[in-house]
Amino acid sequence: MPRQLGELEDAVMTRVWQWNRPVTVREVLEDLQKERSIAYTTVMTVMDNLHQKGWVRREVEGRAYRYTAVSTRAAYSAALMNEAWSHSDNPAAALVAFFGMMSAEQREALSDAMRIVSPELPEAGERPSDDADTESGR
Repeated sequence: MPRQLGELEDAVMTRVWQWNRPVTVREVLEDLQKERSIAYTTVMTVMDNLHQKGWVRREVEGRAYRYTAVSTRAAYSAALMNEAWSHSDNPAAALVAFFGMMSAEQREALSDAMRIVSPELPEAGERPSDDADTESGR
């Protein structure tokens, strides 16, 4: 997984992900200038760096490039979480601590995600089926 995005890289990628279409340096610049003073060449350099790092692909359109995200913000977030978790000396404890930080809405989203990945898991509050008891020899 590539390293975590820097602050300005993240600001640029946020726009690319949100707009979900090919974008120009000028479009990103104009949107960034609503929040901060920034030069065209700075945004151009950041977008070129993102291209070199594999975060965006670009196609020539006239005298400019149009940039498109290579993956989604969700995939980026998942890779960051996986990277952090994989470096823990006690992954189970890290997960318990992480889950403890989650809001009720986040825990519900986690449960939904787990059911998508492992559809055989019971719904929250449900008792495992009798088939599971039979298979375990109970």
